[in-house]
Amino acid sequence: MNAMILAAGLGTRLRPYTAHTPKALFTINQQPLLGIVIDQLKKAGFKKVLVNTHHLHRQIEDFVGRTEFGIPVILHHEPDILGTGGGIRNTSAQWRPGPLLVINADIMTDIDLEKVVRFHRSHDHAVTMVMHNHAEFNSVGVKNGLVVRFNAAAENSDQEERLAFTGIHVIDDRILDFLPETGPAHIIDAYSRMIAAGEKIRAYRVGGHQWQDIGSPSRYIDAVYSKMAPLAFQKAFGNSPPAPVRRQRLHGDGSDRQWYRLFARDQTLIMADHHIRLSKSRQEVDAFVDIGQHLHACGAAVPKIHLYDTCAGLVFLEDLGDRHLQNEIAGLNLPQKKALYKRVIDQWLSMALKGARSFDPGWTYQTPRYDRSVVLENECRYFIEAFVRGYLGWDMRFRDFADEFHRLADRIMHITVTGFMHRDLQSRNILVKAGRIHFIDFQGGRIGPLQYDLASLLIDPYAALTPALQADLRTYCTHALEQHHGIDAGDFVDGYACCALSRNLQILGAFAFLGGTKGKTVFYDYIPQAVESLTANLAAFEHGAAPKLKKLAGSIAQKIQRQTA
Repeated sequence: MNAMILAAGLGTRLRPYTAHTPKALFTINQQPLLGIVIDQLKKAGFKKVLVNTHHLHRQIEDFVGRTEFGIPVILHHEPDILGTGGGIRNTSAQWRPGPLLVINADIMTDIDLEKVVRFHRSHDHAVTMVMHNHAEFNSVGVKNGLVVRFNAAAENSDQEERLAFTGIHVIDDRILDFLPETGPAHIIDAYSRMIAAGEKIRAYRVGGHQWQDIGSPSRYIDAVYSKMAPLAFQKAFGNSPPAPVRRQRLHGDGSDRQWYRLFARDQTLIMADHHIRLSKSRQEVDAFVDIGQHLHACGAAVPKIHLYDTCAGLVFLEDLGDRHLQNEIAGLNLPQKKALYKRVIDQWLSMALKGARSFDPGWTYQTPRYDRSVVLENECRYFIEAFVRGYLGWDMRFRDFADEFHRLADRIMHITVTGFMHRDLQSRNILVKAGRIHFIDFQGGRIGPLQYDLASLLIDPYAALTPALQADLRTYCTHALEQHHGIDAGDFVDGYACCALSRNLQILGAFAFLGGTKGKTVFYDYIPQAVESLTANLAAFEHGAAPKLKKLAGSIAQKIQRQTA
């Protein structure tokens, strides 16, 4: 018994994502759809699979060429797309007289394909179409077990019902008489001609089976979620949850990702939706998975990733609750707050030092290291463009402060105390669950100066630590590194002053961008605290080294004070 997978389509409904990947190679649980269907056909007893290709055909050829399926898989490239009927006709020399099971490459189903073929062999008609009741797609008229018309808007009689075509059909070579000899053709047109000529097309109705069309972005994501969510619970907790797994949308911060809490029995997981990947190049979801798995393997206090699919952008991970460090410190007195932050610093140092071991720069998706370009473009220029020009509306340019920005970048590049740098180590990216501290949102991580993360933690506007507490905690961290890792305390503090200024510029740029461009105006509430911090950090940065920035900071402080008065 032979089968054919129709995989030549342009993936129009899945644009723009099919611009870089043919839909047959979209993945579910990291497995290409084409491979899933071929494996399903093999298990059903099929001995040979034909696949027609057109759009981005070389990617399909590469996938088939490097994969051992256990049965022959024969590709038929169509230089000019031939449509469903033309594709079947084009391969007829390899399957006639039939029967041939035909299945679309963009469906996921658990329909028993072997049983479908047995049904087809039980009658003497040329075609069996597998039908089901799916309200969204019901458009085929079926009466007395026979397909009687297509594009049916309503039932003609009590005996006729409308059903949906699953994209699975079994054919004999008699259908070739109703297809044109050359050129593109659609199989449904041939079936309509068969019905008009008096030929019978049998309907094989299935019910209670999983069937999902993945031809559009929303349907693709739904298919990935429905398949992977139960598997994630099974992997995390060792049991199969009841279906369906429930999900609840969570409130996010600055990221465009969407977050969900998943529920099954009394167990929960978190799902991060990074969205369908937009290109073959490295994406945020790739860094999230690779860096997250590396840190967890190092023993860092990060959530465990249980399952993921980087094409769909879905990641299923351990649920660490909703209590951020920002919430946790709200009711603490000064000694309690200091003790908690010391624990955070201890955990962070462990992650920073262990995470740097065997860290692969290829895991990052922005820059492999915290380098000069990051300081100048993602922090200094970001501050000028998003905050000074965008938020304040002042006509100032990067070039007006270029010499001071370059001096700052040069100083940071001479910092020698490096490790794994989280890059956004602030209180809303630190969770406290059952008294234990955990770090999230590590996808921007790379190798860089430890002082940057320490500054991110201490000058964090969400937490608004007092200057005295910041100084105590900076001293605590410096002594820990001096005692256990032999760093020079003076150099560390000097480097800290540089990183604190750079981070402060980034914070103000981010708050302005998120509040303005992204419309998340809640971030504006934290600008006064960040401006106050900027003045302090400029004062600590090499006396007299940044006079223009200090003058600018004074003007900013005056304007913010007037706004909040």
